[in-house]
Amino acid sequence: MNATQYVARKPDTNGVIHYSDEENAIWHTLIERQLACVKGRACDEYVAGLARLALPHDRIPQLDDINRVLEPATGWQVNRVPALISFDRFFELLANRRFPVATFIRSREELDYLQEPDIFHELFGHCALLTNPAFARFTHTYGQLGRDASPQDRGFLARLYWFTVEFGLLNTPSGHRIYGGGILSSPGETRHVFESDLPEFRPFNILDVLRTPYRIDIMQPVYYVLDSIDDLFAIAEMDIMAEVQKARGLGLFAPTFPARQDAS
Repeated sequence: MNATQYVARKPDTNGVIHYSDEENAIWHTLIERQLACVKGRACDEYVAGLARLALPHDRIPQLDDINRVLEPATGWQVNRVPALISFDRFFELLANRRFPVATFIRSREELDYLQEPDIFHELFGHCALLTNPAFARFTHTYGQLGRDASPQDRGFLARLYWFTVEFGLLNTPSGHRIYGGGILSSPGETRHVFESDLPEFRPFNILDVLRTPYRIDIMQPVYYVLDSIDDLFAIAEMDIMAEVQKARGLGLFAPTFPARQDAS
């Protein structure tokens, strides 16, 4: 794992995390800006989940406030973690219906993009859909598979997570709608999907997804599109690890993006 400049906030003896006025102001800027950006672009299931969460606009919410909504909805909770955690810890948490949330918020200098997920990305981008049974079931199954997978197989599973939970889209009668948290929490990525003619939109095929390379530091050139959020139920029922073995045998597709300049 790469190092991070951020340090997660710890709660006091009453379990309350105290954020500074500046941190709360950054949250306010982020949520107001992104709500306007995803209006009419987020999927209905996300909008419904966001309404249930009722995230405050003037301050960073406490994790207990999120759990009071998630647990009765789907049995999920959020779990406070440091800024970076190991893959073992990540999969263990998901396998136990605990969604990891690093309790720090980005600086103003990285308002538009940062590589490590902060509390805004996790709460605004992902937690609304954890109220949805299909999304919750898929994420739980994914955690169970990743917990028991080899390091090599985890690399293929990472692509499945990337093109669904992080950068997934739905087909709707009104056009593409977002369910992936990496798009929902990013104004640049949202505009890239809806205002650029650069991305390629592919129908979801699990074997193709497992074989598609990606980079975390660029706007995505490829998105995979489901017909319904309930398709995640069907994916969770697949023999996903058998598909991983097929993907390993076939190898990866050629990248649709340039290599990083600092790559060795």
